Amino acid sequence: MKGILGRKLGMTQVFTTDGLLVPVTVIECEPNVVMQKKTIENDGYEAVQLGFETISEKRATKANVGHAAKASTKAKRFAREIRGNEMADFEVGSEVKVNIFSAGDIVDVTGTSKGKGYQGTVVRNNAKIGPKSHGSMHHRHIGSLATVGRNNGVVNKGTAMAGHEGVYTTTNQNLEVIKVDAEKNYMLIKGNVPGPKRGLVIVKTTVKRNKHIDAKELLSVSKEA
Repeated sequence: MKGILGRKLGMTQVFTTDGLLVPVTVIECEPNVVMQKKTIENDGYEAVQLGFETISEKRATKANVGHAAKASTKAKRFAREIRGNEMADFEVGSEVKVNIFSAGDIVDVTGTSKGKGYQGTVVRNNAKIGPKSHGSMHHRHIGSLATVGRNNGVVNKGTAMAGHEGVYTTTNQNLEVIKVDAEKNYMLIKGNVPGPKRGLVIVKTTVKRNKHIDAKELLSVSKEA
C-alpha cells in the first residue's frame, strides 16, 4: 500500500473530451518527508511514517523537533503511518511527492468528518419518533433509559443519547484519481472526500480488488481563450 498526506481544498468540476462532466475534489499534497520506517524485526510490522506541513520550532515540542532531526528535516504538524512494504524503497529523510499516484488509480481517502454540533437522538442515532398526537409530550425525546426490569436501573455505557455529532474518522473508498499535477502539488479525485476545507486527508491505495482503470482524457483550457 502506498499513500500520501494532503489537505482538502474544496470541490470543482472538469470535463472530459467526450463531454462528460466529472465532479472532483482538489487535494493539495505538498511533498511528504519519510520520518521513520517500521520493520518486522524491530516493530512487528512494516510501515512508513510520513510527516506533512512544516512548523516553526517554537510551536513544536522538543520531542517533535528531535524526532524530525533524525530525518534531517524540520518539525512537522502531522505524522501518519502508511502500512505495508510498497513504500519500502523510500529512505528516512526522502520526499514522497504526489506523483506516486497517477490518473486512473483507485484510492481510499481518510479524513475527519465535519462537526454537526449538539444533536438529538433522532438525528444522531436514527431513533424512532414518538407519537405525534396532541398531548403526547414525547415527539423527539430519548425515551426510557434505565428500567429496573431490563438493566437494574443502570444506564449502560454506549447507550444512544443526544450529544455532539460529527468529527469522526471516516474513509471514502473506491475513488478514482482524475488528474495529478506534480509541479503544482495537487491531485483531483472524483467525488467527495471526508472533512471540511483545509482538513487533513490521507490518500492511500484502495483495499478493493481493482487498483487502476483507464484514465479519463480531460479537456485542456487554453490561456488565450
